[in-house]
Amino acid sequence: MSHPFLPAVIDLVREAGAATLPFWRCDTEVTAKLDDSPVTAADLAAHHVLLAGLQQLDAEIPVLSEEAADIPLVERAQWQRWWLVDPLDGTKEFISGSEEFTVNVALIEQGRVVFGVVGMPTSGRCYFGGAGLGAWRAEDGAPAEAVAVRIAPADAFTVVASRRHSSPAQERLLEGLSERFGDLQLASRGSSLKFCLLAEGNADCYPRLAPTSQWDTAAAQGVLEGAAGEVLDLKGRALTYEARESFLNPSFIALPLAAAWRDELIQLARALD
Repeated sequence: MSHPFLPAVIDLVREAGAATLPFWRCDTEVTAKLDDSPVTAADLAAHHVLLAGLQQLDAEIPVLSEEAADIPLVERAQWQRWWLVDPLDGTKEFISGSEEFTVNVALIEQGRVVFGVVGMPTSGRCYFGGAGLGAWRAEDGAPAEAVAVRIAPADAFTVVASRRHSSPAQERLLEGLSERFGDLQLASRGSSLKFCLLAEGNADCYPRLAPTSQWDTAAAQGVLEGAAGEVLDLKGRALTYEARESFLNPSFIALPLAAAWRDELIQLARALD
């Protein structure tokens, strides 16, 4: 099953990714936004490609991009369907010269992800999917390959962790997981690739008890949901994207739907709430 917009959005994500590469591993000027997060010419170049392309695809669907998020809540609250965009997720990775940055686009309807596309500009790899649609990984120039979560650890229980972001609560959760599953294997990835590692069956869970914004997670959540995974807040509710004054997400855990240890992990997370 597919969505009529999906092929065009995949092409658009690849085009936006290509627009970032002239600035990668160059002496690109970095400026700070009001929240002190960094922004580069690459972020803005990808933003302009995505904004123009999505509006051309369907001018009736509004676009909420990290680089143009100053849209009043009273306006956003009227939206039933919209694009949620991070033109360059992992700007700090981009600035450091890492390959682990992505272009993220999600279609949202009434606060839920319909599908998401996550592209890696440096390799041409692209992940895409959505609940009820399935999930795929496509290498540059190669046919797409279906991906799915694993419901049992391969060897050690593998937890996806951020190189740059942790918190005391997250460390306590890792301690609880270690007590339950033994020595943990930690897999570190930048940007939304943490979700994709889980979606392709190379990790078992991704807890995030440190701040993220809606555009950081929506596209990759779509991929994970298509791969038979889910993203829950610490009360066990699905992470959703309805219009709010703040774009910050609550703490969450990403995990397979059918894992035998799912309820135990949710209980561990709830104890930290």
